[in-house]
Amino acid sequence: MSEHPDIFTIPTPPENYRSGFVGIIGRPNVGKSTIMNFLVGQKIAITSPVAQTTRNRLRGILTTPEAQIIFVDTPGIHKPHHQLGRVLVKNAQSAIDSVDVVLFVVDCSVVAGGGDRYVAELLAQTETPVILGLNKSDQQSDADFDQTYQALAADRNWTIAKFSALQGDGMEELQQAIIEQLEPGPYYYPPDLVTDQPERFIMGELIREQILMMTREEVPHSVAVEIEKVVEEEKITRVFAAINVERPSQKAILLGKGGGMIKAIGTAAREQMQKLVEGKIHLELFVKVMPKWRQSRVKLAEFGYRVEEE
Repeated sequence: MSEHPDIFTIPTPPENYRSGFVGIIGRPNVGKSTIMNFLVGQKIAITSPVAQTTRNRLRGILTTPEAQIIFVDTPGIHKPHHQLGRVLVKNAQSAIDSVDVVLFVVDCSVVAGGGDRYVAELLAQTETPVILGLNKSDQQSDADFDQTYQALAADRNWTIAKFSALQGDGMEELQQAIIEQLEPGPYYYPPDLVTDQPERFIMGELIREQILMMTREEVPHSVAVEIEKVVEEEKITRVFAAINVERPSQKAILLGKGGGMIKAIGTAAREQMQKLVEGKIHLELFVKVMPKWRQSRVKLAEFGYRVEEE
């Protein structure tokens, strides 16, 4: 995985080629990261049953013979309760006006709620084309639920696509609907690139994913992972990472009885990292207590959570 695209390796696209940036918007836990991972064909965004998994605006790149789509996966839009939350929501809102197409994702296995209506109102204020994506169709028990979402799109000229990112049903149609909304344009990235994020960032996210999966609500979002050092040797890559939490009790949960939890997290994260690099992965995890880091602009910046200006 390349850390940065080399502008000199970007070829000239064929005639009538389309390209553009697509912002994936929606309330927490509607499957935004799962959609991007499926379409890109590789896991670059972490997924979890816990809401608010995504923190940074990840870019996933899908290049086909007819178009290059750069997906911008954003944090779920929600009512923020701390400085980190305010940064996340601000970034998600700014993504709406900085992309070429918005994919507004909803969970059609339940009826539309206040959170969906809030996002719909935000999108009603933009001139960016919107596709209303009805995800989790495989879990839908009542087709009448669709009508509650169609009401959001009424009189707004939004395209509607229904699919299951988990099962793959309807995903080809979704991809085509996105391409049809894009204008003719160049390759923004080399065709073989799947993300513009540094390898270290993806490694840190894979560790954080396992923490969310294994601790659930016990240590929800008080975790920031720092990749402190990566040493690449001939046959092995050694990764040293610090897991920052806000309270000693959270550190105790992460370590687990006899170090069992941290060992399990490390084993599972290492298996995912193995897909990124050649050779073996050696992963060492350390847990640090950093009180109230989510309230500190300085700490947020240190951990890579900045309000994006674009």
